[in-house]
Amino acid sequence: MLFPTTIVGSYPQPDWLIDREKLSGRFPPRIRAKELWRIEEPYLKQAMEDATLLAIRAQEQAGLDIITDGEIRRESYSNRIATALEGVDIDNPGEALDRSGHPNPVPRIVGKIRRARPIEVEDLLFLKANTDRRVKITVPGPFTMLQQAQNDFYASEREAAMDYAAAINEEIKDLFAHGADVVQIDEPYMQARPEKARQYGIDALNRALEGVQGTTAVHICFGYAAIIHERPTGYSFLPELARCGCNQVSIETAQSNLDCSVLPGLGDKQIMVGCLDLSDLTVESPEVIVQRIKKALVHVKPEQVILAPDCGMKYLPREVADGKLQAMVKAAEILRSQYQ
Repeated sequence: MLFPTTIVGSYPQPDWLIDREKLSGRFPPRIRAKELWRIEEPYLKQAMEDATLLAIRAQEQAGLDIITDGEIRRESYSNRIATALEGVDIDNPGEALDRSGHPNPVPRIVGKIRRARPIEVEDLLFLKANTDRRVKITVPGPFTMLQQAQNDFYASEREAAMDYAAAINEEIKDLFAHGADVVQIDEPYMQARPEKARQYGIDALNRALEGVQGTTAVHICFGYAAIIHERPTGYSFLPELARCGCNQVSIETAQSNLDCSVLPGLGDKQIMVGCLDLSDLTVESPEVIVQRIKKALVHVKPEQVILAPDCGMKYLPREVADGKLQAMVKAAEILRSQYQ
């Protein structure tokens, strides 16, 4: 199918599940943030499953082709895995600068990073049991997790990144073994810290993908629109992903009005073209979305293009997210009628 549709990963969590005012009033948590949940144990798991079903049904009703679990069980895109690894002290956190330059509590590395157990396989199995469409699940990338940690153990950042990569590699292989159609690695800090990313980021990514059999994507962005308001018109780190072993690259173009002439530098990879502006609570018309995609089609083939939001949708009101997704699906239908 030309122009398949998906989300980057997250869908808005219901107000009855998570305190969205607290969520939006802080930077995405790097350590655990249990105070965000409105539901007490032992009912939280059941509430998360109910909310995940809502997210799955919303994506299906919008008409998306590739479904995620909405990252409903997560306090942030990264901390679920980052705080589940061995070698990390989450009870005595460290501190690191966020991409905005503000200090943030982060996991503190005190030993060798290892994955002791599968972390998201149960989430994937729940997703697969509740949809008959293709499914995608997301994991944080090794470079980004290291930038969101305080290193009190490794002699070099490269060494730490490669151990994070080995742990993610095990997780990705388990996810494909249990039926994932797409696994996406989120690496926003490659854009935020391009010099370090050039030193060892691609090597770490390729280690995370080593021996993986399945469709893989890398998401790179400028940050959540609700938190990071200014956007450059170009990436500081993007052509370098041509050397990554992933099949797809997820970028944002809508809010940043990205100069899409950079896209041929990614070769024959599929491009998840971010075409929904998440800084604007107005629901775009399908025609506006079509024009955003056509800016990319000047530079890449139709069969390379996947339609998606710019970034995760977790900070949007649910009705806005639903309206934007429905408009995106209609835009894909218009594009298919024009290019098939």
